Amino acid sequence: MTTERLAALIRPVPDFPAPGVVFRDITPLLADADAFAQCIGLLAQPWRDARVDAVCAVEARGFIFGAALATALGAGFVPRRKPGKLPPPVASVDYELEYGRDRLEARADALHDRERVLIADDVLATGGTLCAARALVERLGAHVVGAGVLIELDALGGRAAWGEASPLHALLHY
Repeated sequence: MTTERLAALIRPVPDFPAPGVVFRDITPLLADADAFAQCIGLLAQPWRDARVDAVCAVEARGFIFGAALATALGAGFVPRRKPGKLPPPVASVDYELEYGRDRLEARADALHDRERVLIADDVLATGGTLCAARALVERLGAHVVGAGVLIELDALGGRAAWGEASPLHALLHY
């Protein structure tokens, strides 16, 4: 299956959640078992030789891709949660969004020194969430081998925010 076939399963929804925004609805792709399996295979491809110990993903849609990638790579899965969802002790990082501030949390003992971590999410927009996930992984002493996302919204500049310290793989570009 080609990335064009996967892209055809992502439904653009104009003016959602606000006027001028084109929301990318991934649920048709997720509902197609073959397409979803191919999507995970393509997302995992660049990381097969990276010796990934854990995949970290951000709540909520990132969990879908992160858990599947962890399985495909034979790695553990470590969720990055919104505040108040994990029992203590937790580590946290605050970050800026295009419309305000937010916080990510993880169990303080979720990762160990020198573990090799892949960060996964569904969409890379401005990069705030992905960069916050990287900061939290690093705060816990692990090494970020890179990030993988289904969709990169090129005009929003998230790749520049991510920088070049570790690779970033996006399957689809809009």
